[in-house]
Amino acid sequence: MDITNDTLQQFKEEVGIKFQLYNSLFTALPFHKIEKTGILLSLFLSVCEDGYANKKSPLVIISNFFKKHTNYTTPKEELDLLFRFVQYAERQVVLFDALEDAAFQLVHDMNGPGTLKHLESEVVQLNKEKELSEKLKEYSVRLVLTAHPTQFYPGPVLAIINDLSKALINDNTSRVNMYLQQLGKTAFFKKKKPSPYDEAISLIWFLENVFYQAAGQITNFLKTHFPEALPARNPVIKMGFWPGGDRDGNPFVNTETTLQVADALRSSIIKCYYLDVRKIRRRLTFEGVEELLMLLEKKLYNNIFIPDQRTDLNKDEILATLEEIRDVIIKRHNGLFVHLVNGLINKVRVFGLHFASLDIRQDSSIHKKIYQSLSKKVRSLGKDYSNANEEEKIDRLLKLKPLNTTITLPDAIEQDTINVIRALKKIQQLNGEEGCNRYIISHSTSAISVLEVYGLFLLAGWKPSEMTVDLVPLFETIEDLQNAAMVMQQLYTNPVYKKHLANRGNQQTIMVGFSDGTKDGGYLMANWGIYKAKEELTKISRENGVEVIFFDGRGGPPARGGGKSHKFYASMGNNIANKEIQLTIQGQTVSSNFGMTDAARYNIEQLLHAGISNDLLSNHKDTLEGDEEILLQELAETSFKSYDALKRHPMFLEYLGHASPLNFYGQTNIGSRPAKRGISKKLSLDDLRAIPFVGAWSQLKQNVTGYYGVGTALKEAEKNGKLKDYKKLYKNSLFFRTMIDNCEMAMKKCFFPLTAYLSKHPAYGEIWKIIHKEYLLTEEYLFKITGSKELMADYPVERLSIQMRERIVLPLVTIQQYAITRFRELDKSNRSAKLKETYGKLVMRCSFGIINAGRNSA
Repeated sequence: MDITNDTLQQFKEEVGIKFQLYNSLFTALPFHKIEKTGILLSLFLSVCEDGYANKKSPLVIISNFFKKHTNYTTPKEELDLLFRFVQYAERQVVLFDALEDAAFQLVHDMNGPGTLKHLESEVVQLNKEKELSEKLKEYSVRLVLTAHPTQFYPGPVLAIINDLSKALINDNTSRVNMYLQQLGKTAFFKKKKPSPYDEAISLIWFLENVFYQAAGQITNFLKTHFPEALPARNPVIKMGFWPGGDRDGNPFVNTETTLQVADALRSSIIKCYYLDVRKIRRRLTFEGVEELLMLLEKKLYNNIFIPDQRTDLNKDEILATLEEIRDVIIKRHNGLFVHLVNGLINKVRVFGLHFASLDIRQDSSIHKKIYQSLSKKVRSLGKDYSNANEEEKIDRLLKLKPLNTTITLPDAIEQDTINVIRALKKIQQLNGEEGCNRYIISHSTSAISVLEVYGLFLLAGWKPSEMTVDLVPLFETIEDLQNAAMVMQQLYTNPVYKKHLANRGNQQTIMVGFSDGTKDGGYLMANWGIYKAKEELTKISRENGVEVIFFDGRGGPPARGGGKSHKFYASMGNNIANKEIQLTIQGQTVSSNFGMTDAARYNIEQLLHAGISNDLLSNHKDTLEGDEEILLQELAETSFKSYDALKRHPMFLEYLGHASPLNFYGQTNIGSRPAKRGISKKLSLDDLRAIPFVGAWSQLKQNVTGYYGVGTALKEAEKNGKLKDYKKLYKNSLFFRTMIDNCEMAMKKCFFPLTAYLSKHPAYGEIWKIIHKEYLLTEEYLFKITGSKELMADYPVERLSIQMRERIVLPLVTIQQYAITRFRELDKSNRSAKLKETYGKLVMRCSFGIINAGRNSA
């Protein structure tokens, strides 16, 4: 049996069979009506499968189910059962999640390709130890945790999944049963929206319980196996943090929140060190060591637990104490237990006193409004600032002086923007510079977008020579990506900004956004547009003597830059800067890919390996040649035309709003941020955020943003006699192959029979048929390109996982479509407002299980 078949069998035994076994325990739980619910849900699943096979609609399927298998006669009785189905299915998804987490080490080769253990053998075999040491002087992976509203599990449920997984690993049936009982009693629905601070605390749990351990294990491995390769000044792993700092479109984030979150991060990492020091003290009971440890423990304790007793404490002081302890152990105690001290030193180098760097983010439109207000109050700006040409604006911005503190701005968000820039100094003072040293500018469309923020720092009292903050432009739309190199060239050649970059080590971080790129240009054009933008930005940065670092705004699904991210980084070649890998880890992806230490370590190692292998081990064979770039450009342009035509269909947004739960997103209470920008009640694609946009297509089981236009583009290539060239490209280019792999993943999660009833709708039938036709066309041409006869043929374990999850979720998507249909009927007839509201709640509740089952659906 080969490794793939062996792993697949392991998955079937450890996940598939155990799911059936433990799922039966649900029916034995001593809760009201649960046994009947479980039996009926199993029957309902069969009815759904038969119904779709016979081309029935969700409305017909559910109506027939109630007639044939229940005695219910009122909507209230029917809704009661449907809500119980949802609650039961939600817990089935949790069980499946926990089983997959528990089986992680069995179905993933923890020492195989992409791991550090495998890297070790490759480096030694190729005699690349010296090159690795050189690479690790600068190279790192930065994971930035965000509070984007894609995490549908509340905190207590995430904790149960964690505990349940551990019980499953140990085959502790009694504990499994106990946790299942706890699950039956635990609410999945948040009655009120979390505050930005609540979101921060939820993610700090992952920092404390997962990333702290995983990062420690990885750095310990590197130090042990490559002692000369890991310099003290470069921690290799860096953590970033957006909750409490990201105020783009979130009016609930303010300076007070930012300061509270920064303090919570500092307190949390000190607590981790304190607990480690207490553990170490149990072993290090030696003369000359115990006293130093006791002093360090007391200082850490005072900083966390004693009100108003926060002492001066910094990273260097903690490291100096630990290094002194290490020296004593080596010189006087034969190095006994020195590995414990080394392990803590490695963690302190990674996490400092900041734990994770808090990023500030705001939209460029807010900065424009600030200057409109300031132009009436600040003489040097001039009242005509808004109407001045670009050259005049830049000249005025770079000459700004600190703002008189008595000047206040009329809008609270505008005033807060000035306040938070002032507050960065306080955060850096307490948490270290790494605590908060980046300001990200959304919708950066020109050099002005960046320089207006530079001007705000001058107004807030920062001296140019002491500005320990990086200004990070974010390019998102296809047009912005195409103009990015021109914008950066203008900044690089500006004498004042050039001096600022010199003060920051001639490094420029540039963020690119996959989510809005896909929403704007479709799957292929977004991925290719970002690749080309990075290539051009690398070229002009190198020409200007600037080290460019790319920060990728990636979401969970392929449509938002997710999927097999590590393979994208391994495929970049030498035309794209590879000093660091930086990416956002958003909402649901935090728990699904980094929910347990094993999974976190594996996925971080995959990213570390991707960047290292791209430089050291690939011989740059993945760098695209000129003719290959032309092929991809042609494919992207054709697919963009196809996607753009769909976007311009007069029923495009109306169809999505009618058929999907898009209009119910704001009621889910999963995040503090509104579902769309602006205050207009009318739905527009520009205002609509990428998360609800992609998530709505996902719940509709059509995943348009993950494949639309690919089939049309490949068919056009065949017409022009170039299909053989794309077959060759698929075989030779890891970048193109990864794009196709991710496309297949998005398609595997589609299920058009769910919405086939809309094909006959008088208003929406046409657009449904257009989307379905493109899906079938894409499937046909992907099979021609890959030579496979089924989607995800090269990933049998992931394919089986998706199939099992989609079967669990089939009752939920059926109920959701049924509830949407009933809601529309009542809305149209203006009957029974209370009943309509209940159907709306049912739509929303189904979202939780559907998104959670997908693990990277939003």
